[in-house]
Amino acid sequence: MSERGAPMSTQGFQRIMQRLGKAAKMPFSVHPHMLRSHACGFKLANQGVDTRSLQQYLRHKNIQLTVRYTELSPERFKDFWKE
Repeated sequence: MSERGAPMSTQGFQRIMQRLGKAAKMPFSVHPHMLRSHACGFKLANQGVDTRSLQQYLRHKNIQLTVRYTELSPERFKDFWKE
């Protein structure tokens, strides 16, 4: 919903995301897809979901797009070796 109580358009939401990215001084363009894909990818990788399943879930054609979530997820491997 918009601040006026009306349904928010897709374009309106995209503009808000772009403004927030600029305000946060992000070095890249921010878009709504980042909320779903990146946040979801990191969460699932941290939960230990295997990379191939994650690739299918996020509909990535190239596994390299998916691998970045596991590379940045050190928690995923913390229990590999138990002493």
